[in-house]
Amino acid sequence: MGWMDFVAAFAVFLLSHSLLLRPPIKGPLVVLLGARGFTLAYSLLSILILAWLIRAAGEAPWVGVWPRATWQTHATLTLMALVCLVLALGLGRPNPFSFGGMHNEAFDPDRPGVVRWVRHPVLLALALWAGAHLLPNGDLAHVLLFGMFAGFAVMGMGLIDRRKRREMGAEHWQALRAQVAAAPLVAAPQSWAMLGIRLALGVAGYGALIALHPSVIGVSPLP
Repeated sequence: MGWMDFVAAFAVFLLSHSLLLRPPIKGPLVVLLGARGFTLAYSLLSILILAWLIRAAGEAPWVGVWPRATWQTHATLTLMALVCLVLALGLGRPNPFSFGGMHNEAFDPDRPGVVRWVRHPVLLALALWAGAHLLPNGDLAHVLLFGMFAGFAVMGMGLIDRRKRREMGAEHWQALRAQVAAAPLVAAPQSWAMLGIRLALGVAGYGALIALHPSVIGVSPLP
């Protein structure tokens, strides 16, 4: 029954993230619920299915793929610190190349911030999160779970690149990308105060994840 529940949750997760986003299905739902209503409903549904999938993975029969080692815990903690940093620097800032950004009309390609390093900071954070949790969870169910998330994140980067290139026009997209690539790797931020706030939020988020992990997930992330 454990495997049946996991397979069912896995299948529903994949279908909900493919069928519901296809134009013939998404279009009528957006008309019925409105753009914001569809986003809220889809987000709530995704969270519920994700919770089901995570619970099912934890209850699936244990089939070892690789053994647990102490170094994996330290690697996970290090990677999760990087995840929090990338999210803190990438979420809510102008980024016309990907999702998760705001006020894209204010994007300055000469001072692109974290976008100079990576066009898709949110997807990079998701891939790092999945990889970080894949290391210490060497049973088959969790390998499939976190491997799927990592694969989605990596494939999503290419899919969004193609969509943005089509929406912006290939010439404009390429010219903007070249301008960003020509910016300094490390440049003064537009606001030192905002940079400090983002870094503080990243540190606070990292601490909150460590503190809440035992009560929410049931396992301490510390060695």
